[in-house]
Amino acid sequence: MPAVSSAALTTAGLIGGYSTARATGNRPLGGVVLAAFGAAAFEAIRRRSGAGAAVAVTGTYVAAFGLSHPLAKKIGSWPAVLSMTAATAAVAVASGGRDGS
Repeated sequence: MPAVSSAALTTAGLIGGYSTARATGNRPLGGVVLAAFGAAAFEAIRRRSGAGAAVAVTGTYVAAFGLSHPLAKKIGSWPAVLSMTAATAAVAVASGGRDGS
């Protein structure tokens, strides 16, 4: 079974977490989705590129989640989530997360 790229995992976590919280009205459930995909991305990056890269991408992932909230007040919820997701995916790819191997 091929590995899933860390960029795909961070994207699924940020968009999936927001979508889940919005669709269900249950913010903690969205947080569970966010955390699960974040943990999977951390492990994928750690195995491929080491703990330092995993910590860096995870830090970006958590920061993106936090920054999306004030950004949403300026540009709207979906644009904020999508822009933070794109930034996080770019960091994941730069850390070697493009191919998932």
